[in-house]
Amino acid sequence: MSELVRICVAQEQQGKKMETRRDAERIARFTIVAIAVAALGIFDAVSLRAQDKYSLKSPSGIAFSDFRGYEDWSVVSSARTDEVLKVIVANPKMVKAYKVGVPGEGRPFPEGSMIVKLQWKPKKSTEAQFAVDVPDVFKQAFVMEKDSKRFPKTGGWGYAVFNYDAASDKFTPDPKSLSDCGNTCHTAVKAKDYIFHPYQKR
Repeated sequence: MSELVRICVAQEQQGKKMETRRDAERIARFTIVAIAVAALGIFDAVSLRAQDKYSLKSPSGIAFSDFRGYEDWSVVSSARTDEVLKVIVANPKMVKAYKVGVPGEGRPFPEGSMIVKLQWKPKKSTEAQFAVDVPDVFKQAFVMEKDSKRFPKTGGWGYAVFNYDAASDKFTPDPKSLSDCGNTCHTAVKAKDYIFHPYQKR
């Protein structure tokens, strides 16, 4: 009888161990799922906060996406005022035209040419051994694109401004930025196909 009791007790203990193991496996699976759900939630929250600047359009309908990749375009020139440090970049089509002499002799830039003026608030360098201004806070992207069908009244060029707010890390279309917003100034260089900056020697 005692042997039978011992066997029963052993079987009961074995059953409890197996049940405990199954409970542990269920808890582990639940934990993995919970972590995965939490991770997805964090990813979605970050995605919602991150802005797709290329979804923006100016009041006149010029899409920021037209200038996709401008961050890596070739530098044409630079300029500065007391308030703004500027770097001018252009898309490959426009740079190619520059390199063969456009806008010399009144030759126009080809359709699809795009140029972007990137503007920073300057600051004094605290590291250089001499007095020099360097970019501080990015402020604005002033864009131009050549499309004579869309912009026949402004020499074929459309203009737009996208402002940047560092605090929110977001761009917004300038509400005063119409497709001809820069034409008044650029008419002064009509003979150069409305472009102020030459492709600087380097």
